[in-house]
Amino acid sequence: MGRGKVVLERIENKINRQVTFSKRRNGMLKKAYELSVLCDAEVALIIFSSRGKLSEFGSSTVSQTLEKYWQHRYTSNVHLMDETQTLYQEVLKLKAKYESLQRSQRHLFGEELEPLSIKELYKIEKQLDRALTQARQKKVQLLLERMEELRKKEVELEDENKRLQSQLELEQSFPAAQGLGDPNIEAGYHQFIPQERVSEARVDRGANKPTAGWL
Repeated sequence: MGRGKVVLERIENKINRQVTFSKRRNGMLKKAYELSVLCDAEVALIIFSSRGKLSEFGSSTVSQTLEKYWQHRYTSNVHLMDETQTLYQEVLKLKAKYESLQRSQRHLFGEELEPLSIKELYKIEKQLDRALTQARQKKVQLLLERMEELRKKEVELEDENKRLQSQLELEQSFPAAQGLGDPNIEAGYHQFIPQERVSEARVDRGANKPTAGWL
C-alpha cells in the first residue's frame, strides 16, 4: 500500500518539535553547501529557531550575499520605476491629445467658443472652409461617377434595343418572303407554252376548219 498524504502542521510536543527542527535545519544547511559546491552558486541561508537562535550558511559570507541581494532589488526597482514612469508619461500624453481632439471637435460644432481668441476662431474658420471644400469635391466626384455609370447603362440599353429591333424585323420579313415565292413560280409555269405546241395547235385548227369547196 502507498503512503498516505502527510499533513503539515505544527508539532505540539516541544521535545519532538525541537528534534525535528534540528534534523531539518542540518539537512537544509547540508543541501545549501552541496548546491554551492556542485553548481558553483552563491548561496546564503539564514534560519531563526522559535527561541530566536540564529543558524546561517554562506558560500562567501551572508552579509556580502545580502548586500548583493539588496543592490539587485534596488536596481530592479529602479528599472521598474523608470518603466512605470515612462508608461505614465505616455498615458498623460495620450490623454492630453484625446482631450485636445475632443475640444477641437466641440469647437467645430460651434460649442465652447466664448473663451477663444480671434486667432483661434480664425483657425477654426479655416478648418471649416477646408472641410467644406473637401466635402464639395467629394460630392462632385461621386456625382460624376454616378453620371458616368448612367451613361454607360444608357449605351448598353440602346445597343440592346437595336439588337432586339433588328431581330424583330428579321423575324417579320422571313415568312412574307416564303409566302410570295410560290405563286410567282406557279404563274410563270402556267404562262409558259412551248413553241412546238403552239404550231400543233395552229395545224389542228386549220384541219378542222371547213374548206370553201365543200360549200
